Parts: sequence; structure tokens; C-alpha cells
Amino acid sequence: MKNRRCGCFEGGATISSSAQTHKKAAQSADRTPEPAPFQSIGGQFRNTFKDVVSIVKAYYHGAEQPRDKGVINPRAAPGETGPEYWKDWRWQVRHAIRDIETFQQILGIRFSHDEQERIKKTIEKFPFSITPYYLSLIDVNDYKNDPIFKQAFPSPAELIVETYELADPLAEDKDSPCSCITHRYPDRVLFLVSNTCAMYCRHCTRKRKVGDVDSIPGKDEIQRAITYIRTHPQVRDVLLSGGDPFMLSDDYLDWILTELRSIPHVEVIRIGTRVPVVLPFRVTDELVAVLKKHHPVWVNMQFNHPKEMTESAQAAVKKLADAGIPLGNQSVLLAGINDCPRIMKALVHQLVKNRIRPYYLYQCDLSEGISHFRTPVSKGIEIMENLIGHTSGFAVPRYVVDAPGGGGKIPVFPNYLLTWSVHKVVLRNYEGMICTYQEPARYDRIFCNGDCDACKLQLNTDRADESRVVGVAKLLADYDATTTLIPENTDRMERRHDDAQ
Repeated sequence: MKNRRCGCFEGGATISSSAQTHKKAAQSADRTPEPAPFQSIGGQFRNTFKDVVSIVKAYYHGAEQPRDKGVINPRAAPGETGPEYWKDWRWQVRHAIRDIETFQQILGIRFSHDEQERIKKTIEKFPFSITPYYLSLIDVNDYKNDPIFKQAFPSPAELIVETYELADPLAEDKDSPCSCITHRYPDRVLFLVSNTCAMYCRHCTRKRKVGDVDSIPGKDEIQRAITYIRTHPQVRDVLLSGGDPFMLSDDYLDWILTELRSIPHVEVIRIGTRVPVVLPFRVTDELVAVLKKHHPVWVNMQFNHPKEMTESAQAAVKKLADAGIPLGNQSVLLAGINDCPRIMKALVHQLVKNRIRPYYLYQCDLSEGISHFRTPVSKGIEIMENLIGHTSGFAVPRYVVDAPGGGGKIPVFPNYLLTWSVHKVVLRNYEGMICTYQEPARYDRIFCNGDCDACKLQLNTDRADESRVVGVAKLLADYDATTTLIPENTDRMERRHDDAQ
């Protein structure tokens, strides 16, 4: 997540640490998990048999390998919904595909010996995990060009690390005043509440830490982060990310949201998730009920291609939207996946049709091992040229570059303001029509010098008081002492005025 670009949007272990953890998980397949890592997982997942067993098995023993591989990729007949277990999100987590052999067996795909060796070297550094649901969306007849395959399956190109690529390209760790918190913008913070994702996306901006069991935040770390938010009254907006917050248990997520809602200055809570895309069955009625308790909660997800908007994904999104949760989408511009105006227009139309506001289109970050996903910025501008004016304004995302080094999101747009003078500006529209806009001849300019006491504008930004009553209603209000309404400018009032003088 995510959410931003699959870390799931907006520090911790390094990539080498993540790789070491993955190796340890593979080596421990024949022995009982040691208690220390289990305790760190316990901080995130409710102590119920199903949750703990699902996650522990997934981490330490890889995936369960059923004798009949068909259960992992069932092909339902037209009009059928597939077996019941398929929609159990815990079953999906337990049966995540983490090795090449199982992947090949399920889909009937065969890689050459040389390809397998190179893919295995990639997995040693960047772990591989894909839910059976997301795997089932791959077009086996053209898998090498399939957008699902490219986002989920490891590529030897990930081992190519350019000199300008960074483990932490957005300097999130440098802007971290305490564990789990990145405080970059004045009035909002990024709160990393989880280090676990339903799936490892190959373009993840947080490859350095996502999936690293050793850096899963414990409840004490989460509590310290909440204390930081509580003691910094300028923070009005909190973005929960990770990993994926929806991979926490309902009870644990409810506790975090309850703590945040108890802070008076926290006005908005946002959640970045890719669960509706890669594990839509996790969006249960129980999870939605938890979110509804803590409004206003906003949910931003990451659909990158129209193929991802399946019936199951639509059902998950519908549950969230019907609960009154504002939904946004933060796509990543990915070479060979969605770097096409036609694909991107189809995607935003799918989003708005399902009540999701296209929020951001991200230029791919400078994270290690994802150079094969990056496009030139000019490609993003070309896509924006094909969206602005060519579709509804609310269907157009904001194209941004998240500046390396922690500079934050920088909007990038085509140029519509061509030139200007003292009296006119020259503009062009999406068709290329050029027009002028006449500036006002008289404008009572208000130059802001910081002297608010002398400002002519009404600086009272508090909400208007709706409780004040006027007219006859004022006479009927028991809490108002007014007993008489006297019209002004009558002869009688003028006489009173004259007599008083």
C-alpha cells in the first residue's frame, strides 16, 4: 500500500533486512515459530484462532499447498459464484502463492530453467506473494503482457538498481519524529499502522519494509504514535497506511480509530488500502460497521487498470460507498500497464461509475528495483491532455510527482495559460482554441502584509450561528428575552429620536 503507490500510499528496516526475513521464513517451514516474532504479530491481530493461524501460517510456512491446485484457481461456470471458501479472506491469505512452482502448476505456465533461476534470485531480495483471487485474474494466454501479471509477479528487472534509486526515495524516515509517524506537511501526518499487505506489489515504494516481520509495529509503538498526534494540536488530518491497515483485525483497527477520534483536533481520518483491489473479500460487513462508527473516515485505494474492477471489487466498493464513506483512488503510472490515454480514461470512467473519485495519478517513485515501471513525465502530461476537457472534470485525477528527498507532491499539468500582460491573459483550451480574458480595470487590491488587525476581509472563519432567530420566531423563543419588535424609520421612532435630542 497507497496506498499511495502500493506501500499503500504515504521508517524502519532496509531491503536487505526484508530479504533476510524472507529467507528465515522459508527456513522455518519445518519447525515451530519462535515466540518473539509471534508476539509482534499478536499486536496486530485479534487473538482468535482463525486470524492468528491464518497469518502465522502465511508468514512462517509460506502458503498451504493443497493437493488439488484447482481450489486455488476455481473457474466458475457462467452464472455461478464459485465455492464458498473462495470468498473467505482468511482462506485467501493462508493460500497466498509464494513460489514459482505453485504459480506454474496453478496457471499451467512453464518458465525455462534459466528464467526460473533468475526469478528465484529476485524473490530472494524482494519477496513474492499473490492472493489466489488476484492470480485468477491473469490472462494465461497472454500473461507476459497482462497488467495483473506485471504488477504481481517478480521480474529479474527488479535486480537492476540504478545509481539514482533509493531505498527510501521520499525520505519518510527522515521526517519521522517517532516510530510509525511521518510528519511532512504542517497539518497532517502519515501513520504507518501495519507492515503487512494482502499482496506484494512489484512497484511498491516501500519495498524496504513491507513484508518484513521484524519491523511490524507493536501496540506500544502504535500508542506512542497516537501520543505524538495527541500532543501536536496542529495535526487535523491523519492518514493510516502501511502496509495495509485493512490487514489488521477489526478489533485492533477499531481501537486505533477510537483513540484517534478521542483527540479533539483530529478532524479527518484517511485510510490508504489496496485490499478492495487484491483481496476484496476482506471488506466484510463487520469491517464496514467499524469504519461507520468513526466518521468522517475517507478511504483511498489503488486501482491501476480497468481489469481490476471485477464484480467482487465492485461489491467491496459498494459496501464502503453505501456506508457513507468518501472514496478516492490513487493510481500509479506504470510502463506497459496503464501508460496509455485510452486505458486511463477507461479506468477513471470505471471509478466514477462505482462512486470513486480519481484523486491522484502518481509518477512512479525512484525506489530501488522499479526502473522498468517508470515512464517519462511527458507521458503523464500526454495522458492529462487526453483527459482534461475530454471527460468530466471530477473524473480527472491530479498528476503529481512525489519529490525525491521529501519535497512532497508536486502537481504537473499541461500549460493552459500561454502568456499575460497588465490587462489580459491569453489562454488555450483542450481543443487548442486560444482566447483572451480581460482583467478588471478596477480592483480594490488587498495586499497582505501579515497585519490581520488592519485587514478589510472578514477574518471570522467560524461557522455561522444558525441558532439565532429573527422576526416573530424571536418572540416565540423561550431562550430569547425579546418581548417587542419595533420597526425602524417610522414617524413615531423619529419623534422619539427628536425628543431625545
